[in-house]
Amino acid sequence: MYDYTDFDAAFVATRNRQFRQQVERRIAGALTEDEFKPLRLMNGLYLQLHAYMLRVAIPYGTLGSRQMRKLAEIADRWDKGYGHFTTRQNIQYNWPKLSDVPDMLDALAEVNMHAIQTSGNTIRNVTADHFAGAAADEVADPRPVAELIRQWSTDHPEFQFLPRKFKIAVSGATQDRAVTRAHDIGLQIVERDREIGYAVIVGGGLGRTPMIGKVINDFVSQADLLPYLEAVVSVWNLLGRRDNKYKSRIKITVHEHGIDDIRARVGERFKVIRPTFSGIDLALFDEIKAAFAPPAFREGSTAIYETAYKTDPIFRAWADTNLAPHRAPGYAIVQISLKAHGATPGDATAGQMRVMADLAERFGHDELRISHEQNVILPHVHKSDLPELHAELKKHGLATANIGLISDIIACPGMDYCALATARSIPVAQQIATRFDELKLEHEIGDLKIKISGCINACGHHHVGHIGILGLDRAGVENYQITLGGDHTQDAAIGERTGPGFAYDEIIPAIERIVYAYLDLRESPEESFLATYRRIGMAPFKAALYEKAEAYAAE
Repeated sequence: MYDYTDFDAAFVATRNRQFRQQVERRIAGALTEDEFKPLRLMNGLYLQLHAYMLRVAIPYGTLGSRQMRKLAEIADRWDKGYGHFTTRQNIQYNWPKLSDVPDMLDALAEVNMHAIQTSGNTIRNVTADHFAGAAADEVADPRPVAELIRQWSTDHPEFQFLPRKFKIAVSGATQDRAVTRAHDIGLQIVERDREIGYAVIVGGGLGRTPMIGKVINDFVSQADLLPYLEAVVSVWNLLGRRDNKYKSRIKITVHEHGIDDIRARVGERFKVIRPTFSGIDLALFDEIKAAFAPPAFREGSTAIYETAYKTDPIFRAWADTNLAPHRAPGYAIVQISLKAHGATPGDATAGQMRVMADLAERFGHDELRISHEQNVILPHVHKSDLPELHAELKKHGLATANIGLISDIIACPGMDYCALATARSIPVAQQIATRFDELKLEHEIGDLKIKISGCINACGHHHVGHIGILGLDRAGVENYQITLGGDHTQDAAIGERTGPGFAYDEIIPAIERIVYAYLDLRESPEESFLATYRRIGMAPFKAALYEKAEAYAAE
C-alpha cells in the first residue's frame, strides 16, 4: 500500500488547519452558508436533507486494517455507529456535527486519509478495479497509476474550478470491473510489443444524459500519460460549457464537437504540454510501484477448503458466489457482501468494520478493498483459511452468499438522506432483496445486476444495470422507471427504457414479472438475464411487464 510522504502529511495537515478555522468562522457567524459552501465542498462536506455529510476518499478503493479501524472509530465517536460505502469507493458519514468535522479530518490524517476533492468541480477520487493486484485476468495492477494520477490532480492549480466535476477510473484487467466507459476519462491498461500503455476513453457518464465513452487514443505510453491526461482536461476546461450545468460535463463537449475534433485539439495541446514534463513523473512512478509490490504469498495445502466445500452446503453456496479467481496458486479473492437481505446496501456498522479489519490482518495480508458495487473485498486469502474466515463472517452478519445475484443491489441514498433525491431508493432495494429471498429464486436466477437511483443524477448507476430503476417525482408522487439491458463492463451499454413508470407499491411486482419472464424465456439455466435480453430484445419483457399488469388489474 502507498504510505504518505512527509509532503503528503504536511499538505493534509495544512488543509485541515485551514478548514478548522473556516468552520470556526461559520459557527461564529463570520461566514454565511453561501460563503462557507465552496470551502466545505473543497473538503468533502455536504449539507444533505437532514444533516451534514462527510465524504471520505478511499483512493482506488484500497485500505489497510489500521485505516478500517479508524473509520470504525470515527463512526462510533462522531456519527451514529455506521458508515456508507459508495459507488466511487468512498465512505460517507451521514450525521456529523459541523463542530466535529475538523476533529474527524484530523483523525483521518492519522492514518493517511482525507476528504479532499471528494466534492466540487474538480478531479474527484480516482477509482480502480477492486480486484487490483489479485485478479487472474490482470495485465498490470492499476493502483500505481491511479496513485500517480491522484498526486498529479490533487490541488492542481488549473483544475480546481472546472466546468463540472471530473471522474477518472482505471482498469488493469481484460474484464472491466471499474466501469471505465461511464467515466469522464477511463483508462484501460494494455500491452503492446511488450510495452505497458493505456487506452484512453473519454466522454462517458451517466446522469440525465447517459453516454458511453469513446476511445480517443488506443495507446499512450507511461511516459506520455500524465501530459496526455493534462491535455484532455485542459481542452475540456476551455471548451466545456459553464452556462448550463446540465451540459457542462465532458461527455456533452465530446458530443457537441465530435470525437475527431476533440482528438485533434488534445493532440495539439499535448505537443505544447509534453516538453514541460521532465521525466520526474516517471521516477516518481517507479517509487509508487514499489509501494504496491505483491505480498509474500504462501504455499500450502488447500485440503481443508476442498473438504469444507464438499461437506458443508452453506460454505459451498458462499464459495460459489462470493469467491473470485486469484492470480496466485492456492489463493482466492473474497467478496464480503454488505447486502444482507433487508439491509441498506453499502452500510457497515463500526463493529463490522472492526471485524473486517481483524480478518484482513489474520487472513488477508492486511489488505481490504472497497468495490464500486458497495461491497468489501479481501483480495488475498489462502484457500486453507476460507472455512475459518467464513465462520467468522457468519458470526457478524457478513456471510450473505449473494454477490452478483438479484439482492446484490447498488442503490444511492435516495430521499432517506439526499437533498437532490426525488424518490426513495433504499426501501425499494430492501424490498426487492427480501422478496426474492422469500421466493428462494436468487440462485436459480443467477447473475442479475439491479441498480437503483433516486433521481436523474444516477448515483446508483441505474443506466448500466441489467435492470435499472430510476425514481422520479411525478406531481408529488414517487414514480419508478425501469430500464433493461444495461451493462457496466467492457461491453458497456445504456439500458433501454421499458415504458411508463410504476408507483412505489407497484415496483416490486413489476420486477417480479420481468424476472419470471426471463426464467420462461431463457434457453437454459446457463443463459444469463443479460444474454437472454440481448438475444430476444425488449418486446417479450415489455409484454410481460405491461400486458400481464393489465390482466392482473382486470381480475
